[in-house]
Amino acid sequence: MLNLFFGKKQKTEPVIVPTGPTGPKYPRHSGGWAVLRQRLQNEQGLNTIDVGYTSPGNINYLTGLGHSVFLSDLVHDACTQNWITGNDEEGHPIWDVEGFLEQSLNFAGRNFDIVFLWTSLDYLPEPLVAPVVAHLFAAMNPGGQVFALFHTRIQGDETTHCRFHLTTGDEVEIQESEAFPIQRAFTNRSIERLFAGWSGFRQFLAKDSVSEVIITR
Repeated sequence: MLNLFFGKKQKTEPVIVPTGPTGPKYPRHSGGWAVLRQRLQNEQGLNTIDVGYTSPGNINYLTGLGHSVFLSDLVHDACTQNWITGNDEEGHPIWDVEGFLEQSLNFAGRNFDIVFLWTSLDYLPEPLVAPVVAHLFAAMNPGGQVFALFHTRIQGDETTHCRFHLTTGDEVEIQESEAFPIQRAFTNRSIERLFAGWSGFRQFLAKDSVSEVIITR
């Protein structure tokens, strides 16, 4: 598990753990990042969450603008630890959802303004998807925004599990990460159902098989 909090005045060092992104980084134009970058540059003291393996570049960029960063590697936590506690009467696995949320998304009372969720929901086991979204909703300030990417198909090179790195321009850099299999593809309708009750939904067109969405609390 990786679950850390960084503030602007805190000195940070890369966290060394056995696994993580490998190989080169590839640029990808991101309309959603272009929008959020403007907000980060125009506002001060925002609380942000960056989901994924530690990215020193992301930490340095966000703290350099005066924002705090909470890190949580949700997919790694969900897929490398056994959160199944048994089976019900019909043989279906019973998941320790509360235990997972307590370990991976324990915010110690902090509320957040921006969440970089990336493609995490595509790789989480199904019993954890809706609870993660509900947990984020409860932990966000009014007007808080989640930036999420969703695969529109479950086959092809684009479905490789990757880490996303922020840049100073309108691109994010993609780097291949731990080889977790994709669990699902999302349609616009299924995304809207998952985030029902949120106040805003803005989609950005992309040339690849990945949809970008900013959802507002």
